[in-house]
Parts: sequence; C-alpha cells; structure tokens
Amino acid sequence: MLFRVDDQVVVITGADKGLKGKILKVDRQNNKVIIEGAARVYKHVKRSQKNPQGGRLSKEMPISASNVMLVDPQTGEPTRLGIRYLDDGSKERYAKKSNTGLGQISPANAKYAKQ
Repeated sequence: MLFRVDDQVVVITGADKGLKGKILKVDRQNNKVIIEGAARVYKHVKRSQKNPQGGRLSKEMPISASNVMLVDPQTGEPTRLGIRYLDDGSKERYAKKSNTGLGQISPANAKYAKQ
C-alpha cells in the first residue's frame, strides 16, 4: 500500500462516495485507512472521570484502502499511485495520471542507478 498520512484522497465507493479528505492513519497490516470526516459512527460512552459528560461521540472508522484513490496534486482528479526508480537509484512514489513525483520512499541504491 502506497498511501501515507496527510495524503489527500477521495472515497470512490460506499456511503461516503465522492468525499475528499486527508488520511489520518494508515493500517498496513489490515489494508485500511482512516480518513478525516469519512465513515463516521456514534460511539456511546458511559460517564467517567475521563469523560464526565458521557453520551455519544462521533468518530471515524477505517475504510479499505481499495475504496480510496489519491487526489492528483496537479489536476485535482483521482489517480493511481506507482513506484519508480530515479537516476540515482532512489525510489519515489508518483501519480500515474500526471506523472508527478510525490516524494522519495527509499534512499539511493547503486544497484538501481542508471549508468
């Protein structure tokens, strides 16, 4: 999964289809992401010292990573993500629609450097 925290994404299916938001948390083990404002549910909380009022708290629930797409930084439309090697052998993420680089994800490795 190539998503990172603070990526801007759009939900492509489900109850929140079309909603754009920022990724708050990435769960790579379960292939899920939590998006700001998406998949909100009410959690009923009993009164306690930590929560003196009690009542209903609204919180975001995880969404499958396959149900979201990255928003292309150039066009503002949903795009897929890819990985490519740069000339110095370092790896970076890029938006496939506009071919825009989205940041390095691993340091340079001489084995993958172009001669």
